[in-house]
Amino acid sequence: MLLKPVWILTLAYTFMFSAERNDLPKEKIQWLTLEEAAVKMQNEHKPIIIDLYTNWCNWCKEMDKKTYNNDKVAKYINQNFYPVKINAETQETVQWLDKEYNYNKSVKVNEFSLFVTNGQLSYPTTVIMMHPDEVPAAIPGFMSADEIEPILKYFAEDYYKRLSFQDFLRGFRKGW
Repeated sequence: MLLKPVWILTLAYTFMFSAERNDLPKEKIQWLTLEEAAVKMQNEHKPIIIDLYTNWCNWCKEMDKKTYNNDKVAKYINQNFYPVKINAETQETVQWLDKEYNYNKSVKVNEFSLFVTNGQLSYPTTVIMMHPDEVPAAIPGFMSADEIEPILKYFAEDYYKRLSFQDFLRGFRKGW
């Protein structure tokens, strides 16, 4: 069976455009170390968002796959935050604001994890640090892209300065 030139062109275009769509680059979060974020924060003020996780936490892995891997979430975080991933159980010394946080053998976590969660450990936990001298906001548990959107916008767009989160949610309209 011979294919007519029109069919060959149609098939060629279909193949090219479908292959092109699959090859589009996916937005990825540009994770930083805490030290890199602290330096960047001195030059341009943006809040720090910390993904506090452990290697054994299945919900942490789900949040990586389903939330932080979402194009809209990744783009928004890259534009409005300094994103940091920290393993809560790291045995390395964590440096923050001229203070060192070490691994605590009795509770099997790094003391920085205790600091940013006010001792309320849960995995995953999303921590927002608006300013170095403000208390970090720790939001425990898995969040989908839809669930994290209002939290990100509440802090990044400074609504937290003038509205309670409940009041903000009453007027919030989903953007993705």
